[in-house]
Amino acid sequence: MPRRAHTPLAGVAATLMLALGVATAGAHANDGPKVKVKVENDLVYTKAGGTELKLDIAAPEGSDGPMPAVLVIHGGAWRAGNKRDVGTVLRELAGHGYVAVSPQYRFCPSELFPAQVHDVKAAVRWMKAHAAERRIDPERIGAMGFSAGGHLALMLGVTGAKDGLEGEAPPNSPDTRIRAVVNYFGPVDLDAPDIPEISKPLVKDFLGALATDRPELAAKASPRTYVSRDDAAILTFQGTKDPLVPHTQAVILANAMTAAGVPGRVELMVGSGHGWGGAEMDHTRAETFAFLDRYLKTPGDKGKGKLKRAGAGAAAKASAVPAPAATADGKPAAKR
Repeated sequence: MPRRAHTPLAGVAATLMLALGVATAGAHANDGPKVKVKVENDLVYTKAGGTELKLDIAAPEGSDGPMPAVLVIHGGAWRAGNKRDVGTVLRELAGHGYVAVSPQYRFCPSELFPAQVHDVKAAVRWMKAHAAERRIDPERIGAMGFSAGGHLALMLGVTGAKDGLEGEAPPNSPDTRIRAVVNYFGPVDLDAPDIPEISKPLVKDFLGALATDRPELAAKASPRTYVSRDDAAILTFQGTKDPLVPHTQAVILANAMTAAGVPGRVELMVGSGHGWGGAEMDHTRAETFAFLDRYLKTPGDKGKGKLKRAGAGAAAKASAVPAPAATADGKPAAKR
């Protein structure tokens, strides 16, 4: 079991989980599933250090498949949260024609990076290994995450076998590559100079050291290190008044994507913090489904579960930010 957080960080985690509640469950309650959905909880997908890790899965009933699938990763500063936190998101995805999966993963500080990346990659392998029985198309898998979960979703989208982050896998296991990522305010560069003071202890507990003391480790744990042309398409949403993840993280990602030619988009939610609701969430929710449909659904099933786009609210798109060398190219992309 993960150790209890120290008191100051426990307060941060509580604030974080409140923000995530606004950004996930509450905001997705506007529309119920359009089809009947079957939910199964607590299926064991792997063992790590003798501990069984479990996942929840939601899928539409009455479809022969194969269907696109999305791995939905909860947030909580890599140290808290629960796969049930995104249960509403799973059901809504399933109602729109996706098989949706939410994995449990190990927490810091008792389990350090790269344990969490290993776990979500094991979840992708489980999805591909059980594709036939779960009616999943293994070539049409994406990931979505919130905060720390967004960071882990990005790591799935930008890393491959040659990056040394696969963890222990049985021989002849499926690969862990995915086709699309939706990142809600997840960090991109853990050693950026403007990481807020309140977030530095969270990163330290994730890495096992201050990022400034172990810059090579921070780089290995940062999605921006791995961005390259063959990555999954990426959609990122980031508030400009986020107290935990500065919006410059999203600009770094946009610059790296532009330089490498990775398809996708970065949207800055002007005035929003670490999570949002109302019109802004209606917008990001609609954009999420449109993006997933574009990259995961085939022409024959793209019409299923389409959402009408809501008003953009205070969103400012930053999909083609010029890439200053000192910002975007400070760390080399890993070769695969």
